[in-house]
Amino acid sequence: ITILTLFPEMFSGILTNSIIKRAISKKIVKIKIVNIRDYTKDKYRRVDSAPVGGGAGLIMKCQPVLDALKSVRTPDSKVILMSPRGQTYNQKKAHYYKDNVKDLIIICGHYEGIDERVNKYVDELVSVGDYILTGGEIGAMIITDSVVRLIDGAIAEESIEEESFENGLLEYPQYTEPYDYEGDKIPNILYSGNHQAINKWRQKESLRLTR
Repeated sequence: ITILTLFPEMFSGILTNSIIKRAISKKIVKIKIVNIRDYTKDKYRRVDSAPVGGGAGLIMKCQPVLDALKSVRTPDSKVILMSPRGQTYNQKKAHYYKDNVKDLIIICGHYEGIDERVNKYVDELVSVGDYILTGGEIGAMIITDSVVRLIDGAIAEESIEEESFENGLLEYPQYTEPYDYEGDKIPNILYSGNHQAINKWRQKESLRLTR
């Protein structure tokens, strides 16, 4: 996974913690952060400009973005641009990237948007939801996290199988001790030792929550 961004420091946390850190150390995924600013030809290192025709804010220039992309793109690459125009991201798409894409490149827009001409150089526009973020970096983190955790060896296989969205249902309720917390008690069925009955209860609860 290669992420093109103006703010590489934003990714230090996600790459040095938890599942992604372990996946990198196991060498089951490689993640590269590319600073788009390194590719600007502007003598002041500017990567943005006022929109042609007027308007509020600043727009990312196409030249540094596309030169950064050219430096990392290969015949195996699938290039996605985080964009509100894109198809809404979901678990099915995460599986598609994991199963079918060898080299995923994610471009993060920022400011008021990105030069329209960049769209012609990407394979897909992707949105993480109908709301506005300051930039595409958080969306890129969401995609990275959701894909990496599906890779064989990143986490236990059984943990993935029972998660929400994996079988079209939300996951059933989970509990930890104590049994009674201020009158709110764990369902007795979970203490029965009858795994068939427990599984039936969990399936019923998954259906209830999903509905």
